Amino acid sequence: MPFRKKSYSAAALLAASLAAPAHANEDDFNIWLGQFATINATDDIYVRVEAQERFTNDADRLGQLLLRSLVGYRINKDMNIGAGYAYILTDPVGPAQLNEHRFYQELNVRLLSTEGGVTLDSRTRLEQRTFEEREDTSWRLRNFVQLRVPISDNNKIVAYTEPFIDLNETGVQRGGLSIWRNFVGVSIPLANNIEVVPGYLNQHVLRDGQDRSDHTANVNLFMTF
Repeated sequence: MPFRKKSYSAAALLAASLAAPAHANEDDFNIWLGQFATINATDDIYVRVEAQERFTNDADRLGQLLLRSLVGYRINKDMNIGAGYAYILTDPVGPAQLNEHRFYQELNVRLLSTEGGVTLDSRTRLEQRTFEEREDTSWRLRNFVQLRVPISDNNKIVAYTEPFIDLNETGVQRGGLSIWRNFVGVSIPLANNIEVVPGYLNQHVLRDGQDRSDHTANVNLFMTF
């Protein structure tokens, strides 16, 4: 069908054209696992909880553990807002580990929805990052754009891009564009309101010296109650 072919092209274009700029950089293989649950308290109010385990250094060790929660409010069917808290333990090889307490606010907007099932969504998130080992508060802005395109009755191609912008310079932030993530995968339903999305995630980390590119096998489980 012509429309379906155009939708596939759009997904490929989003995944390819929005990739971070190429530089000579350090490469690492990661495995990231995520579990996400959305609990509808009322028609308008929901709670989201998640855990993410990120295995780094050629997936040899647990380099980061993230636990995050949010309370959200649906303004209408295409827009919602929320605020939450996250705890992140980062344990890199070499530098001392960091215990981060992150507060954040986000705006989610459905930009496009077609009768054929194609959706385009945006999430803008403002973060206030505090660390037990640091005194400053690091402010960061993230803008996530995701495209989902049906490829069968049950499956969709999922592609997203997300740049991270440091709004100030601190002991853990360099200022400006610091990270750019790009993902492509496929959604696989497991049961009613439960799906798994495996795929490839590239995380490009911009640094004052040599940049780093994380090539990541990413598997996320999404549940809605």
